[in-house]
Amino acid sequence: MQHTVSSKTLIKATVSATVVAIVAVITLILPAEYNIDLTGMGHKLGLTVLATTSATETPTKSQQIETDEYQVIEVLVPAGRGVEYKFSMQQYGKMTYEWLTDGASLFFDLHGEPQGDTSGYFESYAIATLNEMKGSFTAPFAGSHGWYWKNESEKPVAVQLMVKGQYEVIGLKQ
Repeated sequence: MQHTVSSKTLIKATVSATVVAIVAVITLILPAEYNIDLTGMGHKLGLTVLATTSATETPTKSQQIETDEYQVIEVLVPAGRGVEYKFSMQQYGKMTYEWLTDGASLFFDLHGEPQGDTSGYFESYAIATLNEMKGSFTAPFAGSHGWYWKNESEKPVAVQLMVKGQYEVIGLKQ
């Protein structure tokens, strides 16, 4: 006996699978892999801890990096949102960087905030909308330095950030 599946049944199954996949990405994968918890469920389930303790995690703030080899960091920028990824650097510390997206252009602001400053002051080094950039800079002051990326599209955008130099990783700024 041969069973046939109607187009209506196939469409229902496809839509159901897509919804389940989206829910899994938002509630499980983003909090566990990238510490992006859009619903709060990742924290309640203890998944955000995984993003900070995985074996492939970037070094923590207490681990000073000074290397001539690029460190590769993956950052996911959710649709319609912005994220900030920061490094702690000493005055005159140097960093060489390159970043690229999985295709979409992002608004970004490469900037720094002086250590201990509570006024909200920051200094921008580059502001544009691009899908890739590479360069180097020398920190003009001790403090946190890094990127703010804003995704104005309707889909999440993955950023691959490659850095080398003298810094401590702060990571995603909440």
